[in-house]
Amino acid sequence: MGRIIFADDDDVVAEVVCDAFMAAGHAVGWLSDGRSAYEVICRRPPDLVILDCSMPEMTGVQIVREMRKSAALCDIPVLMLTGRVGDSDEGIARYEGANDYVKKPFDPRLLVARAEALMRGERRWD
Repeated sequence: MGRIIFADDDDVVAEVVCDAFMAAGHAVGWLSDGRSAYEVICRRPPDLVILDCSMPEMTGVQIVREMRKSAALCDIPVLMLTGRVGDSDEGIARYEGANDYVKKPFDPRLLVARAEALMRGERRWD
């Protein structure tokens, strides 16, 4: 079982993601804005972070950038789950340190499988 922080400002997406991870036996905490998510990540580093690119207060890309600057947070895997589908958006997220990038709409089972792979230490760069 992994401890996951998930940040997204869409209530429907949050419900789908949280249900999928809890059904797979993981503990998942959902936050609806980037600043709150980053504060929680700093206070109690999780096993995995899942971020939307576009959120109030602080974007997912800004969170990844700050995590990669921190010795305490730099090794935590980050999966971006976002509606941004452009290649340049994905390239920016990966440049800043995202380990994987999943585009919405998504298959919850595939999301869980990719997240579990990251928690096992399998870094995705495809």
